[in-house]
Amino acid sequence: NSGLKFSHKPYYISFYLFYYLCAMIDFSRFVLDNGLTVILHKDTTTPLVVVNMLYKVGSKNENKRHTGLAHLFEHLMFTGTHSVPDFDLPIQRAGGENNAFTSNDITNYYSYAPAANIDALLFLEADRMQQLSLSEEEFEVQKKVVIEEFYETTFDEPYGDMWHLISKMAFKRHPYRWPVIGFKPNDVKKTKLQDASNFYHTFYYPANAILVISGNFNEKKVKSSIHRLFSQIENKTQQPIKIIKEGVQKKQRRQIVRRNIQIPALYMAFHIPARKDIDFYACDILSDILANGRSARLYQILVKQKRLFSSIDAYTNGTSEEGLLIIDGKLAKGVNPEKGEEAIWEILDELATTKLEDRELNKVINKCITTLVFSEYSATNKAMNLAYFESIGDVNLINTEIDIYKKITSGNLLKVAQKVFRPANSNILYYLSSKEDGTDTLY
Repeated sequence: NSGLKFSHKPYYISFYLFYYLCAMIDFSRFVLDNGLTVILHKDTTTPLVVVNMLYKVGSKNENKRHTGLAHLFEHLMFTGTHSVPDFDLPIQRAGGENNAFTSNDITNYYSYAPAANIDALLFLEADRMQQLSLSEEEFEVQKKVVIEEFYETTFDEPYGDMWHLISKMAFKRHPYRWPVIGFKPNDVKKTKLQDASNFYHTFYYPANAILVISGNFNEKKVKSSIHRLFSQIENKTQQPIKIIKEGVQKKQRRQIVRRNIQIPALYMAFHIPARKDIDFYACDILSDILANGRSARLYQILVKQKRLFSSIDAYTNGTSEEGLLIIDGKLAKGVNPEKGEEAIWEILDELATTKLEDRELNKVINKCITTLVFSEYSATNKAMNLAYFESIGDVNLINTEIDIYKKITSGNLLKVAQKVFRPANSNILYYLSSKEDGTDTLY
């Protein structure tokens, strides 16, 4: 928080209005005949230009026999094409950088360079959309890289398999039941080059992609370049896998695992609405009330006052479809998880039975909006956010989310807390030390 003390409501309103005006992002949108969605955001305050290409494919689109393929394919998209054998080299020569990430829902590629080199960035994206070179040798190299990453982040990292355990416990039907990295290393190991080729032809085509340009560019010239480079790319014909809805969880699920860790942990996962649902924003605010800063309830009560946890956090995973609100706590020395869980439930029950005071609600919304606005200062972040909001069906959210947060009331929060913080909607994971007696248990 800024530390400012607001003594009356009109000051709040002027504060929000100031940030709202600063946050407005102008953009234009059009769709090519082949289905490629294009969004342009001109920003003359930067000497750079960002080219962001989002493909509407993530781990949720994988076949359960080939989990981890979306992430593996992200690596393969950097292996070059028939005309550009080394993807990174021309971007570096253009004075730029590039990177990518895969989530449950999307795979996002971005690059940036001085604005004069925008055509080079656009050419590279168009080139790998239509003629990626998938050689057996490079495919095997990238498989080894991804498998090594799996071991580093999941098996070698303390608490590294938490998402595997939570996902599998919370989701029984939906493909969110495996994390982006995959169920297990063998899923990636047994993947064949033909599997990767099929994945490419199923998901990497214009109508399944969103191109965003952000930065200092000439709009007329950029539109001409986009039409020239992308309009002739044909769509693919294969049908993606149908995604099964999870449905409502009707009974609490619990698990105890024991690992080589020093500090026991407690995780609680609650099903929440999809990213675009109006109640998602209430869940986001609830997670901030619980754990955004040292004045938040979980820290003040469970860390500072009762000393039951050495650290504790709460956050939403922000998936496009129905996702999770996670409470993630490291237990204090000598505290058993049952006592820690009981204390958390007391705080959640209060949120579900007692309306927040306006002062606490306004403070949290204030912090949330400030974070939201400052996250849009970077041309790269703006490009990514424009692409993501378009992918979930409403690109205008980049400008209207502030209004949504401002309209949240204590009554909204109470109603949503009652829906979310129910035992039947919860998944409880005790993550204990293997030095203690006992075995893994699911009950």
